[in-house]
Amino acid sequence: MLAKTKVLEVIDTLPDEFSIDDLVERLVVLHKIEKGLDQADKGQALSGEEAREQLQYIIV
Repeated sequence: MLAKTKVLEVIDTLPDEFSIDDLVERLVVLHKIEKGLDQADKGQALSGEEAREQLQYIIV
């Protein structure tokens, strides 16, 4: 879940006029970053080597 202060910080970075799509895109990115940091704190993240190993089967 996002903190209200983080959402307000995102809104403050937007120009005076913006589209809903711009706002939603930035909020999704913020959410993904926060989720990734939380997973890393819990030890649920892959090391760079583990990620490369898994990606070698996806990237052809």
